Amino acid sequence: QVHLAESGGGSVQPGGSLRLSCAASVDTYKHNCMAWFRQIPGKEREGVALIERPGNEEYAASVKGRFTISRDNAANTLYLQMNSLKPEDTATYYCARGRGGACYWPSYSYNYWGQGTQVTVSS
Repeated sequence: QVHLAESGGGSVQPGGSLRLSCAASVDTYKHNCMAWFRQIPGKEREGVALIERPGNEEYAASVKGRFTISRDNAANTLYLQMNSLKPEDTATYYCARGRGGACYWPSYSYNYWGQGTQVTVSS
């Protein structure tokens, strides 16, 4: 059983920064695609950033240039550095482990999810 635990959410003013972390419980983490998704009530979960391995990342158009996904395989930890935050970034953020090594955007490509961490951007 794979357990994912996010941390680092909180409240921040527009233009501010937050760094989310996701700790994975097993070392099979390093062989799988990892991703960050976000969701607001009443809307579908949307992909934010994907990473297969360092240097092979993808970003949603809405966050490209502001967010950076990274992974520390030795520590079984995934990160999301969020800069220049906007009110529309407000959501619950989830980390997810892909079913395989390749990354895809649909949420059904991921079979393990964390419990989520809330990010609120407001003045």
